[in-house]
Amino acid sequence: MAREIAPRVAVDPAIRSGKPVIRGTRVTVELVIAKLAGGMTADEVAAEYDLSAEDVRAALGYAASVLAAEEVRVTA
Repeated sequence: MAREIAPRVAVDPAIRSGKPVIRGTRVTVELVIAKLAGGMTADEVAAEYDLSAEDVRAALGYAASVLAAEEVRVTA
C-alpha cells in the first residue's frame, strides 16, 4: 500500500522496492534528480516521464529535505 511521505512523493514496498517515487507513477525521485544533474531541463524531464512541473519540483523538494536532515561528521 502506497504511503505519501511528502507532497507528491510516495513509497510502496511493491513499487520500485519501496524507493520514493512520484505519487501515482513508477518514476523514482532518484531518477528525476539524476536526469536534472545530467543536464536535462525540468521541462525535458517532465515530458520524458509524463510528469508535471509540480512533480519535478516535488522531487527536488523531497531531495532537499532529505539532505537537510543528513548529518555529516568529518573525522581526521
